[in-house]
Amino acid sequence: MVMAKKLIYNFAFNFQQKMKKLIPVIIFLSVALITCGQAKQGYEISVKIPDLKDSTLFLAFHMGDKQYLKDTLVLDGNGNGIFSGQQELPGGIYMIVLPGKQYFEILVSDDQQFEVTCSYKDYFNTLKFTGSSENSAFLDYQKQWIQMQQEASGIFKRLQTNKQNTDSLKVLSEKQRTQEVLMKTYLKKVIDENKGSLLAGLVRALLPVEAPPASVTAGVNSDSLKWIIQYNYNKDHFFDNIDLNDERLIRTPILQSKLKTYFTDVVIQSPDSVNREIDRLIAKCEDNYNMFQFVSVFLFNHFRQSEIMGHDAVVVKLADDIYLSGRADWITNEFRDDLKKQVDLLRNNLIGMTAQNLVMDSYNGIFVSLFDIEKDFVILYFWEPDCGHCKETTPKLKQYYDEMKERGVEVFSVCTTADRQEWEKYIAENRLTWINGWDPQRATNYGYYYNVQATPLIYILNREKKIIAKKLSVDDIPAFIENYRKYFRKSG
Repeated sequence: MVMAKKLIYNFAFNFQQKMKKLIPVIIFLSVALITCGQAKQGYEISVKIPDLKDSTLFLAFHMGDKQYLKDTLVLDGNGNGIFSGQQELPGGIYMIVLPGKQYFEILVSDDQQFEVTCSYKDYFNTLKFTGSSENSAFLDYQKQWIQMQQEASGIFKRLQTNKQNTDSLKVLSEKQRTQEVLMKTYLKKVIDENKGSLLAGLVRALLPVEAPPASVTAGVNSDSLKWIIQYNYNKDHFFDNIDLNDERLIRTPILQSKLKTYFTDVVIQSPDSVNREIDRLIAKCEDNYNMFQFVSVFLFNHFRQSEIMGHDAVVVKLADDIYLSGRADWITNEFRDDLKKQVDLLRNNLIGMTAQNLVMDSYNGIFVSLFDIEKDFVILYFWEPDCGHCKETTPKLKQYYDEMKERGVEVFSVCTTADRQEWEKYIAENRLTWINGWDPQRATNYGYYYNVQATPLIYILNREKKIIAKKLSVDDIPAFIENYRKYFRKSG
């Protein structure tokens, strides 16, 4: 029994001694593993450009159609340097900017620790990546795609110079079709070879949507019907090749370009059509916060800057649905309050709305009402006698009015200054025989209802007093009214 206890004691003692020796080893291995794991965090992009010593380089990234600086490094005497950071870079297309505003693009995705080498004098052709297979594939793609684009451009130029040569035109047209097939085939090959990568997503976004042949029975309107079918297919499937949940596309120029093309060249520019497509697009991306924010900001800026008549209705919709509803939590309270004031000035004078009636004193000393005018068209004209642009606009409008007043056109003018003597003098000297409204105290609140912030300002109302045009140039009035008579109502 004593021997057994001694054996147990010796075993326990020996085990403790071995563990004492082993514990430092375990700790060392644990520290090594932790250190190794930490080394893989963040980004580390080594740059080697031997013929570019002691120079400053920049790491920048795309954000829509703009570029932003992310990091800076100074190459040492051997042309070596490292862009690095403890946090991983958000994925996208980045640029390494060289002296002289030259740059080359790199993909930042899963591989964020790699090496770039090149020669400054011929950086693109000498560019090489180590440790990033995706960037190597991206480089191969760029070189091949540039070559194919050059070939396509050459064919196109030859087509332009041989328009009169039927035989050459036939041959070149066939070459163009063949080249297009080759380019689409190549894009699909790149996608297949790089499935799941950022490169595949970018290249897929370049693929045009191919509508199936429209099956239409031959008839009088078969061509128009075929066009409508193909248009609707292209519109409805325009974003099929873009993953609207892939945030990496935000930091590329591709998504912004696609959005701009869609809302400029694809969608019919009427407010109702645009607003329907906005709803469809937002529904596709609203579950991804960053994508929702990017798309919302693009749409708001795009339509706020639009010069197309009627697009202010789109701005009102975007403001109400997103910016004033609380969904746009990235804006400040000051921005929201200012936006609300701006939008409120648009609400009552959108195209298609019934205009606000104006009842005011007039040059003839009797009160006049906008709604009492029984003409096919009423040109509502806000002006000032001393306004430089008004001095150019008013005579042109008078000439048009004198020609058209017997053909269903009336002008209801509102002077926005309070100098009655100056107003009366201008009317008399220029023989303005249209309705000259006078409301110096702005009792009708016309500035609010018609968003009068500058003069001259022109609205056109139809017989039902619906707003059919606004902020129109006086030179465009004749064509607009003529087309409206032709396409929307019979001439009065």
